[in-house]
Amino acid sequence: QVQLVESGGGLVQAGGSLRLSCLASGDIFSWNPMAWYRQAPGKQRELVARITSIGSTNYSDSVKGRFTISRDNAKNMVFLQMNNLKPEDTTVYYCNGHYRGNSYWGQGTQVTVSS
Repeated sequence: QVQLVESGGGLVQAGGSLRLSCLASGDIFSWNPMAWYRQAPGKQRELVARITSIGSTNYSDSVKGRFTISRDNAKNMVFLQMNNLKPEDTTVYYCNGHYRGNSYWGQGTQVTVSS
């Protein structure tokens, strides 16, 4: 079964850090690209960061310089290191990946940043 499972969300104070993890089933090199999105209530899901199978990355302007996406192909995992978190980063974060032509989503993990 092809799936993505996220972990690592939680509550943190402004200025703090969290690391989100996404475990992918199947052949990790077939997951290309992989990405993190977030969606606040009543808003469209927005791209946070994306990484290709060879490690090329891109970020939304709102997180550039604060968040880092990476992948560990040996462990079938993708990570989102979030530093200097702000209250406006509060929302549900989703792992997304394209696997052999299809798009898959994780279940989402809540990130809450208190001021």
